[in-house]
Amino acid sequence: MTCIASAFKVLCLSLLFVAAVASRPTNRPKVFNVQRYGAKANGKTDNAKAFTNIWKSACTRKGGNSKIYVPKGTFYLGGVEFVGPCANQIEFVIDGTLLAPSNPRDIKKDTWIHFRKKNNLIISGAGTLDGQGKESWPLNDCHKNPSCPKLAMMGFAFVNNSRINGITSLNSKMGHFNFFSVHHFNITDVTITAPGDSPNTDGLKFGFCSNINITKTHIGTGDDCIAILSGTTNMDISNVNCGPGHGISVGSLGKNKEEKDVNAWLNRKRHSI
Repeated sequence: MTCIASAFKVLCLSLLFVAAVASRPTNRPKVFNVQRYGAKANGKTDNAKAFTNIWKSACTRKGGNSKIYVPKGTFYLGGVEFVGPCANQIEFVIDGTLLAPSNPRDIKKDTWIHFRKKNNLIISGAGTLDGQGKESWPLNDCHKNPSCPKLAMMGFAFVNNSRINGITSLNSKMGHFNFFSVHHFNITDVTITAPGDSPNTDGLKFGFCSNINITKTHIGTGDDCIAILSGTTNMDISNVNCGPGHGISVGSLGKNKEEKDVNAWLNRKRHSI
């Protein structure tokens, strides 16, 4: 009887343990595969509406984080804006190619892909943002042509506690990544590429940002690798391979009285071509 009672006790404890483990939340994010929500990977269909709808679903989800997944394939994408605030953290995983319109007039905004008012954002993956800038570069003459078209880039505004890693940005029409009022942001293992003679294709541009960390990143463009503008502070740059391009610059300061100070650290391990 003693053996039976002991065995029964062990069985009960085992069942209680299994039930406790099963009842624990997994904390796994809900995955929003863009193809399952109507996006087409044919390089022709404009997926802007599908991506906007997916973002809304991921952003408003309660009770857990969200992951938007772009699988391998070419997803044509007109101008699109992803706006918060959101109820959760969102990870945007890009393993395919996001393809911009080749004609700059097909994007009616000054940003191609714009993240705004979203904290706790992660952009990752082995994918490519293809700006198809070759057709736009001859039009980049706004300094002498007041009717020049808007040349869109990827932008972040009021995005905090976030990061990008592993993404490639290719042949942007103008600057590749523009950051405005972004704080506590990490950029790691990012590749930014455009021909050395492509005009105004800055790699990373920052204005009124703080606590920015850039590391293990390759930037080769026709303009500044990193442009540090008014009001940007606490920036740490290390292991950045820069070239072709104009290098890392602190520019466009002194024109207006309201411009703020800039401070940044260039780690000794940074490699520059």
